[in-house]
Amino acid sequence: MKSNKTDTCDTFCYDEELVQRVQPQIEKASGVEQLFKALSDKTRMKIAYALTLEKELCVCDVANIIGSTTATASHHLRMLRDMNLAKTRKEGKLVFYSLADDHVHQLVSIALIHANEK
Repeated sequence: MKSNKTDTCDTFCYDEELVQRVQPQIEKASGVEQLFKALSDKTRMKIAYALTLEKELCVCDVANIIGSTTATASHHLRMLRDMNLAKTRKEGKLVFYSLADDHVHQLVSIALIHANEK
């Protein structure tokens, strides 16, 4: 990527008051990158999107929706669950997955809107 001269400051200076106000808040973002890392995988994003379209899905349905084996779907669903992005409900031998909460639904929906605004 070619650097544009307007991308950087010509002189080194900073607003000390602004830095002192914002810098202590930065640690609140610690750990959030893991959420985006989990959703940055194409398969997990497809699964998360499918879970915005349906309230819950069993592992077999997810596998068929994304065109994978049940083992692959189960692996990715487990990762979403372990990252607190999805939750499970058992019904006999079936395991149903749903998004953990409305925040996850909103994140996925907003990401889709943003991606399609090109």
